[in-house]
Order: sequence, then C-alpha cells, then structure tokens
Amino acid sequence: MYFPVAGVEVNPLVPPLVAFVISLFTSMGGVSGAFLLLPFQVSMLGFTSPAVSSTNQLFNIVAIPSGVFRYIREGRMVWPLTWIVIIGTLPGVLAGAIVRIKYLPDPKHFKLFVGFVLLYIGGKLLKDLLLKKKEVGRPSTEERFQQHLKRQILTQESSLPHPPAQFSRVTVQQWTCCRIVYDFCGETFTVNAIGVMVLSLIVGMVGGVYGIGGGAIIAPFFVSFFGLPIYTVAGATLMGTLVTSVAGVIFYQILAPYYPGMVITPDWLLGVLFGAGGFAGMYCGARLQKFVPAKFIKWILVLCLLSTAGKYIWPFLS
Repeated sequence: MYFPVAGVEVNPLVPPLVAFVISLFTSMGGVSGAFLLLPFQVSMLGFTSPAVSSTNQLFNIVAIPSGVFRYIREGRMVWPLTWIVIIGTLPGVLAGAIVRIKYLPDPKHFKLFVGFVLLYIGGKLLKDLLLKKKEVGRPSTEERFQQHLKRQILTQESSLPHPPAQFSRVTVQQWTCCRIVYDFCGETFTVNAIGVMVLSLIVGMVGGVYGIGGGAIIAPFFVSFFGLPIYTVAGATLMGTLVTSVAGVIFYQILAPYYPGMVITPDWLLGVLFGAGGFAGMYCGARLQKFVPAKFIKWILVLCLLSTAGKYIWPFLS
C-alpha cells in the first residue's frame, strides 16, 4: 500500500503491528512509544520529511486515550502533576515545531539530534537502575505496590479479608502553585511544582522537535530526579503527551501554508494505522503494568533507547 504524504510503500498490517508491540511495553513506563516509532519510520520506511514529526504526534492522539483510561480507572492518575506537565510542555512543543521546520529539515542532522535525545533518556534510566540495584533495606514503594497486589490476588482466592483498596490508589493531599503532595502505598511524595513546570518547558521544546510531545523525556526525570514511583507517573506523562500532541498537530496544520515547498502536515492514513495498533497496545500495557516489576519495565526502555541512539550516533563518530 502506498502512502503519498510519507512517500513510502508498506503492507498496511505492518504499522499497527509494530505500534502494538512497542506501545505494549513503553506504555507501562508512561511513554507512548512514539520515540521508537520515529526511528522505524525514518530508517525502515524511509519517511524522512518533517511530516514524520507531525505523523508521530497523530499516532499519540489516536493511541494514548486507551492507556489513560486504564490509569484513571485504577486510581493511579496524579491530576495535579498532569496539569503542570501540560502547562509546561505545551509552549515548548510549539516552539520545538518551529525549530524542526526551520533548522532541522535535513534528515542527516535530524538523526543525530534524535540519537542524542535517546542517549540522554537512556542514560538517565540506566543510572537510576544501577543506583537502585545497590540499595539495601526497606522495600521501595514500587516493591510494596507489587506485594500489595499479590496479597489482593491471594485474598480473592481465599476467605481472608481483602487489603484496603485505597492503599494502591493515589490520594492527593495538597496542590498549590509551589508543590504537590500525594500518598501512594503508605508513603507520601512531595513534588516541587515550579521545578516540574520549568523542566517541562525545556523538555517540551526538545519533544516538539522530536515529535513525541515531551512525555517520553520527562517520565525518566520524574523517576530519577524527583524519586516518584513509576506506577504513579505513567498516567500523568501519557496524558500530558496526548494534550501536547493535539496542539502539535494543529500547529503543523497552521504552519503548512507558509511552507508550500515542504511537507510538514501528518500522513493521516499512516498515522491512524500506527495509532490503531498503539491504541490496543497501550490498553494492554496499562492493564498489565501493575503485574510487571518496575525494574523489568525500565530495563526494556533502556535497551531500546540505547541501542537506537547508538545506531544514529555511531555513523557520525566512525
């Protein structure tokens, strides 16, 4: 099947299948999977015009709602964190779209940029994993969540009293312009709201250039720098990516008439096919996340990120 906007020909079953597999795993970490779909489109399909960024954002719009629904239903959506991420990343994503069109239309330079973005994300996740490996003593919040889940499963199969359901749900205690406080699994987390907003603005610009909405970059920061459990940030980062991706696609559509010699609007058919696979993958991933150890989720992301980054950066070093 030929996709005229992207200028590529591919079996229509390939995009949704690839998106499903990627989103199944990445959605567990609060990432849509767009950061891995972009290398696939550029390297495997040969989709190298700036329109690949807006197509990636279209994928987010179609795919993310199913994952967000699951996190809301399970009570693990930190809404104050979500809104701060949106407020911070939105202007950054719009600025990033302009940078992508004006200064990074050359696929060669865009690949190098993508490589360094992926390398940075992967490095942060790897550092977090190695540091966690050395910690000894009290179980982490993520480990306590897994233990609580196992007790719930056991009590459903026996006559024992069920553990309190609220223990595994997010409870917001305070939300001001300066900080957010919430409880999860018997522990209280305090987040610097201003710091998150500034960080979101910076990574939102990078995400706008990359076509991923910024959520894929900020999720590791929440885990590594702010010490938040991955089971509570996944919903917020996915929701933030959804909203900023909507803005990104609209912005690309508005800019299109001003760049008649350049294809910058999304390939709608290709984006919807990717999104359909991602929709199913994200729902399954969000549904299965609580059964999967956090360390396993992070290792999957690290391997994907670093291998892809190496593939893009190595040609410039050799």
